[in-house]
Amino acid sequence: RSDLPISNSPSVGGLVDGKMVLWMIGLGLGDDGDITVKGLRAVQQSAHVYLEAYTSILPGLDRASLAAAYNVPEIIEADRELVESGCDEMLERAVSEDVSFLVVGDPLCATTHTDLWLRAKQRNIPVKVIHNASVMNAVASCGLQLYRFGETVSIPFWQDGWRPDSWYDKIVKNKKAGYHTLCLLDIKVKEQSVENLMRGRKIYEPPRFMTVSQALEQLREVEKNRGEGIAADSSLMIGIARLGRDDQLIAAGPCARLADEDFGGPLHSLVVCANELHELEEQFIEYNRCGAKST
Repeated sequence: RSDLPISNSPSVGGLVDGKMVLWMIGLGLGDDGDITVKGLRAVQQSAHVYLEAYTSILPGLDRASLAAAYNVPEIIEADRELVESGCDEMLERAVSEDVSFLVVGDPLCATTHTDLWLRAKQRNIPVKVIHNASVMNAVASCGLQLYRFGETVSIPFWQDGWRPDSWYDKIVKNKKAGYHTLCLLDIKVKEQSVENLMRGRKIYEPPRFMTVSQALEQLREVEKNRGEGIAADSSLMIGIARLGRDDQLIAAGPCARLADEDFGGPLHSLVVCANELHELEEQFIEYNRCGAKST
């Protein structure tokens, strides 16, 4: 992309006390143009660039496209296996060379990335973090005030014999305290079936991304058993798709209505609203009632 800064931009200063740096760089939510100028300069001066590829994605953009946009030779995939095994390869390289670790959204919003920061510090590797927009702050686009959100929850895909619902208790707790709840919906990228995992076969399942409808289906099923009134037909919810992109979709409405809405492609999120809204929240949400697209 010609509108991105080129590689001869001024250095951001990699050395810290004579040591090389592990850069943790947020890419934002929209597309390859959302990286900050400082983040792009760090990427272009790094000897190795990794892209974390399992806690979130930039739909429609692969590593080759990002490498071309950022004017770097190669971007290496940092999949679940690499990240959760301790990122030894990445950290070993960061001892003697600048390394960039790219994260969709903000670098420190996921526990996995905090663990990487700690591992680097334990090896006496300097770390520099370059922040960016994430769902944790951009969710304000739905019209709800950020300070009125309680604990964020993750809703995982249910599987045969595994149907966790502890996230429901956290939504209940938030509701009782008068808080909204942001629900992050599961994504499955480069996952193995139980059989292939047991047999040690590197065969991966097709990617899956939980939709607002699927999340509400699980939420309403737990509601039938627990009866806390979290997901009654009339409960106000907000569905969000492709937050931060040009085609983002935000729709608010009763739970029963929202469950039938088609939000299109990934990524999706869900907000369970508090029982009472601030006057400004009520006015904002009117622009996002079911069927209205956010611009």
